[in-house]
Amino acid sequence: MTESYSMTTTALEHVQAVAFDLDGTLCDSVPDLAAAAQAMCAHLGLPVLPTQTVESYVGDGISKLVHRVITHDREKEADPEIWEKGFVFFMKYYRDHLSNFTRPYPETEAGLALLKSLGIPLVVITNKNEILAVELLKQLGLADYFSLILGGDSLPEKKPSPLPLQHAAEVLGIDPANMIMVGDSRNDIIAAKAAGCLSVGVTFGYGDMTLLSQDKATQPDWIIGSLPEIYENLQPKKAEDD
Repeated sequence: MTESYSMTTTALEHVQAVAFDLDGTLCDSVPDLAAAAQAMCAHLGLPVLPTQTVESYVGDGISKLVHRVITHDREKEADPEIWEKGFVFFMKYYRDHLSNFTRPYPETEAGLALLKSLGIPLVVITNKNEILAVELLKQLGLADYFSLILGGDSLPEKKPSPLPLQHAAEVLGIDPANMIMVGDSRNDIIAAKAAGCLSVGVTFGYGDMTLLSQDKATQPDWIIGSLPEIYENLQPKKAEDD
């Protein structure tokens, strides 16, 4: 990990934007996602899955989540007719209960406010449907921190494709090498590496950073335990420049 940290120190001097995943990075949304999945199971007459199982299926968008919940398998796809019925129900239920139990992680807002104070544009790049991501961020009081919010259906490809990160960098007019991607899953890290961004893994999300770090393909450049840590490492560089 020593090599990773020294590279991070150098790279942090050139950070011009910070991108964040949403679920498992900015907020804990599993309680409401699980409630929607469980209601959908009951609606379809299927066994109701425990919250922990639903959590293990999160990260690739609601379309994939519905397949996984119906089939009780990460890879299988549900019968199209059953999936459509389930997806329609899930979307309506979830949209009506987006933030019943979903909350930002304890230091999310503090971390965002600190970064915003440096004048660095912040973006959200999530595999959640864009309309749901925007609405959830509004309901959590976080939307105004971000210059751009990209969902899993905003572009032709979603994470782990690098396209959303490349698009965000292009919109901001910066080189992807000068953008950090902060997330909790393999999708975030793989997308960041493919786009040429610095990958930052959080220890408090749904992904297992210890496990991900054991594989070079999913090893983040930097691991943090709270969002203010990003500011703490950027701020001294900013102060020196001033």
